[in-house]
Amino acid sequence: MERALSGSVDSRASLHTVNSINAAQLAARLESYESGEKKSISDVRRTFCLFVTFDLLFITLLWIIELNVDGGIEKQLSKEVLYYDYHSSFFDIFVLAVFRFTLLILAYAVCKLRHWWAIAITTAVTSAFLIVKVIISKLLTQGAFGYLLPIMSFVLAWIETWFLDFKVLPQEMEDENRFQSVPDASERAVLIQPGPLSDGQFYSPPESVADSDEETEEKQDHEKPVL
Repeated sequence: MERALSGSVDSRASLHTVNSINAAQLAARLESYESGEKKSISDVRRTFCLFVTFDLLFITLLWIIELNVDGGIEKQLSKEVLYYDYHSSFFDIFVLAVFRFTLLILAYAVCKLRHWWAIAITTAVTSAFLIVKVIISKLLTQGAFGYLLPIMSFVLAWIETWFLDFKVLPQEMEDENRFQSVPDASERAVLIQPGPLSDGQFYSPPESVADSDEETEEKQDHEKPVL
């Protein structure tokens, strides 16, 4: 009886310890998710904003190189900016990169938008403008930069769309669902915490009658005198 009682107490104590550990782990996970939620911007969204910044800097660098190739940056700036010509100037491609950078940073870094409409606008405007410019203008007759600048601007715009639609938004939604599931799990852990011990929880099986008869017979055999 005492052994059964001590075993039951030990099992209940071990169960209480396991549940306490699980509750502590859930609380730690909840705290980590809350700290992640309090961040100003997620890691994957920060990577997207860095790529948008790279898009602007890369197109700007290519445009500056193109200005220096054709007879000096001051002369080419006045030709492409002050005397802008849609058919021969690369200045509008640079303005297009500035437009993409401004709208995407405002939407996804400042306003923390969780929708694809902003990237859809920038990609649609970029694609339509570049296709029309390549068809109508004379960029293809101006050497390598006539090919390089429109192609790189087009490719970078679509990479930004792919990255946001397939990486940023799905991962943030998954993190949000995981964050919402942690409080539910912690509440369930609190509900299954063991209550106080009661006398009805301990049970010792009754002694068998057959076993007691056999023990009585053995005692009588030992008590018989030896002849």
